[in-house]
Amino acid sequence: MKTYILPSIRLTLVCLVFFAGFYPLVLWGIAKAAGPGHGEGEVLKANGKVVGYALVGQSFTKDKYFNGRPSAVGYNAASSGASNKGPSNPDYLKQVQQAIDTFAAHNPTVKREDIPAELVTASGSGLDPDISPAAALVQIPRIAKVRDIDESKLKSLVETQIEKPLLGLFGTERINVLKLNIELDQIK
Repeated sequence: MKTYILPSIRLTLVCLVFFAGFYPLVLWGIAKAAGPGHGEGEVLKANGKVVGYALVGQSFTKDKYFNGRPSAVGYNAASSGASNKGPSNPDYLKQVQQAIDTFAAHNPTVKREDIPAELVTASGSGLDPDISPAAALVQIPRIAKVRDIDESKLKSLVETQIEKPLLGLFGTERINVLKLNIELDQIK
């Protein structure tokens, strides 16, 4: 029995030192050296003022802005989470239908079947800052009309904001809604 206990205690101590000490320090060092915001997160500014963080979604309700995903937690980063309602839950279906109706009322040129699901359903964290390029493109007619900007100019703006998948493999193309809206406000 002694032949098994001592090696297992040593292995436990080695794993504890490695996974609770060395490994987090290495990741912290990489984040400090090469991460956005040097490991402190990416703070977004407009006109010299902090307007938000790149990894936390925000609510945009004015028609002159691109809308992001709905949030089940009101975009409260202190209590991220989902509604935990399944796709057959009547309350959930009612919420989604209300979101579809609201989106359709603000975007009358978009057919209901062309509304991307991400614009009417909340993400798992309730804080998703990104939308797909399709979700941004479908909103262009509304924003062009409200801001009196040519749709082709807005389409070019959307295309410049597309973030590609990591290494071209991991994830999907996405657009950070806050970054997009900051750039939108810069258009004269």
